Amino acid sequence: MKDNHWLLPEGIDETLPPQAQDLEQLRRKLLDLYSTWGYELVFPPIIEYLESLLTGTGRDLDLQTFKLTDQITGRTLGIRADMTPQAARIDAHQLRRDCPTRLCYLGTVLNSRFEGLSGSRSPEQVGAELYGYSGVEADVEILGLMLASLEGAGIEGVHLDLGHVGIFRGLTQQAGLDERRELALFDALQRKAVPELQSLVKSFELEEGPGRMLVSLAELSGDNALERAESKLSEADSEVRESLRELSLLADRLRESYPGVPVHYDLAELRGYHYHTGVTFAAFVPQLGQEVARGGRYDDIGRLFGRARPACGFSADLKVLLRLGKAASGTSDSMIYAPCTGEPQLNQKIADLRAQGQRVVQELPGQVGDAMEMGCGQLLVKKGESWVVEPVAQNEIV
Repeated sequence: MKDNHWLLPEGIDETLPPQAQDLEQLRRKLLDLYSTWGYELVFPPIIEYLESLLTGTGRDLDLQTFKLTDQITGRTLGIRADMTPQAARIDAHQLRRDCPTRLCYLGTVLNSRFEGLSGSRSPEQVGAELYGYSGVEADVEILGLMLASLEGAGIEGVHLDLGHVGIFRGLTQQAGLDERRELALFDALQRKAVPELQSLVKSFELEEGPGRMLVSLAELSGDNALERAESKLSEADSEVRESLRELSLLADRLRESYPGVPVHYDLAELRGYHYHTGVTFAAFVPQLGQEVARGGRYDDIGRLFGRARPACGFSADLKVLLRLGKAASGTSDSMIYAPCTGEPQLNQKIADLRAQGQRVVQELPGQVGDAMEMGCGQLLVKKGESWVVEPVAQNEIV
């Protein structure tokens, strides 16, 4: 059997022209956007000691992380599957600021399993994090920056899905559940399997109030979920009521700041349950069942690094944003083809155009292919003593 040395591992992709140029243009656009909001760029390493990468994330990232042994120290290393824990380490251990800190990042992450819309195990993760402030204003800012990112990518029709992990967590504590029973309910709740939830609650011999409220979470979704939760969860402890208050306050602020963005609530959606500590959110677009960006609050993630600062953030896959959006640069059609004559005037014209940011491809002696085959929509033509840029006619032969 012939060896196909060009094959890549399943789910590992490469970006080719012209998409690579479009991806780079979008990368620059988003990082410039984050800079205007005061977010500072960081470049975490692609590999770290495993315990650092999994800090605060537990089983949420463990199965997604490729692991290997450091040949120098013998310790287990991990290839990052998510850059958020790395940003938290930088804030807590490297920067150690007392004031609010805004960080952003963009880079390749590696997943051991398929996840998300891209069908890739090597997404280009882009995101932003805000540390050191626990108020709802930080959540609104992060949500606003996420929406601005989607708008910058040309993605339309965005709607938000909001939840709060504190509601389920508070109810399980009120019910006195151990970890095993909590995880069993969590799994059934994610599938919104009401009969299974009812069966589990009965087998756990829970008190009627906590058991009924846990089952009711599966049905507390929709535009009016918060209003219905007030009656359905009326017997909940203070932690649950505080979580509902936080979610309601965020909803009010979003209506004030982004009145045109539809908001959906789902109290059974527990994205990153072992990772987040408060509100969670995701952005969806019509006719797609998976989120295009997601985030939330994760106040405890920096504890192992010595500083459990309040934190919230969001992330997305740049490749998905490019595919779904309308931000393609169209740079190939604007490329300029220059003949190979060696004339000083032509060389100066080429230098001037490149200095202006124009893309100029110069012919090589004896090469195969003309301007159109090289992907150029324009070419340099000599008019009198000057070189000018003209469109490539369909029948033009260079």
